[in-house]
Amino acid sequence: MSVFRSRPALRWLVPAAAAVAVIGGGAAAGTIVASADPSLPERSAAQLLVDVQNAKVDGFSGTVVQTADLGLPSLPGVTSGAGGAEIMKLVAGSNTARVWYAGEDKARIALMGTLGETDVIRNGSDVWLWRSTDSSATHFKLPADKAGKVGRTPSALPSGLPSTPQEAADAALAAIDPTTAVTTTGAAKVAGRDAYELVLTPRDTASLVGQVRLAIDAEEHIPLGVDVYAKGANDPAVRVAFQQVSFKVPDAQQFTFNPPPGTKVTEPNAAELAEEHDKALTPEAHKAQRQAAEGTRVVGKGWTSVLVAKLPAGDDAKGRQGEVAGQLDAVIGSLPKASGTWGSGRVLTSALFSALITDDGRVLVGAVAPEKLYEAAGK
Repeated sequence: MSVFRSRPALRWLVPAAAAVAVIGGGAAAGTIVASADPSLPERSAAQLLVDVQNAKVDGFSGTVVQTADLGLPSLPGVTSGAGGAEIMKLVAGSNTARVWYAGEDKARIALMGTLGETDVIRNGSDVWLWRSTDSSATHFKLPADKAGKVGRTPSALPSGLPSTPQEAADAALAAIDPTTAVTTTGAAKVAGRDAYELVLTPRDTASLVGQVRLAIDAEEHIPLGVDVYAKGANDPAVRVAFQQVSFKVPDAQQFTFNPPPGTKVTEPNAAELAEEHDKALTPEAHKAQRQAAEGTRVVGKGWTSVLVAKLPAGDDAKGRQGEVAGQLDAVIGSLPKASGTWGSGRVLTSALFSALITDDGRVLVGAVAPEKLYEAAGK
């Protein structure tokens, strides 16, 4: 198993969720041969896919940059405040992170923001979360029976953004089926390293996604970069790529965290952690989870599938992150109105995805034109 394949990466691409979540094409992969640069051995698309899924390294470190330019219309009221800035960075900006990995129990990621830095460090049974913006740190001690089983790279990126291009690539590769043509374009250079390039192209012309390109390291076989293109676009709408990478095992000191002077340190004890765990198991929590699951479904298949979900209702929605919630309300109110046999609501369109927020409390998202969303809303 890939050392990076630790958790779903779809949330990084949330504004373009259907762009990557519904990628397909494995049926054609075995018959295409990579036309690599003469300095690289030829590899078929099928071989490259296997390489990615079986990639394993002892350690690495590097700088990862995620950028997005989804071609959204002007969104009134979103650019003000820290919360608005975070929203805009996800859809029309960039995030930069430093990552270190030295085995399943030694990993670190540092999100470098304009206002400060957020680090998550895993060192054996010790896990630290540090935020420079408010000089705070939280220290968790993993129980002995859990410490050896938690083999995931920690993440400090907002909204669950993936830590590496591998995680973004896994979101694409995990859902491959015959709806995609898989080809290669030859060799590429990413972060100064030789790479093969795989191109995933939707067969369904109704999709707004033009291509997804994966640059795969020729030696280590891990994705160095992933680009998602809107149909007819020359520049990627979403990119996750190493800017710099080294496959030398990082020094142990990278995983030793000493809180800077003045840091407010919180150390939840076993009783507090148990209390939080029990809250998650209450009947009310189970009911909320069940209702969320029952209200979420997927209409259609492949690149043109549409995610349909119910919006949080009443006080539950307004109580979460007040500033951001208020800005989202302002955005929804400024969107164009739409109506049909399915009802009425507001619609957001971009180069890569469309979203429909209905007046009866549903949200529909897909890498399709609004007409597809209206069809799904009527089902």
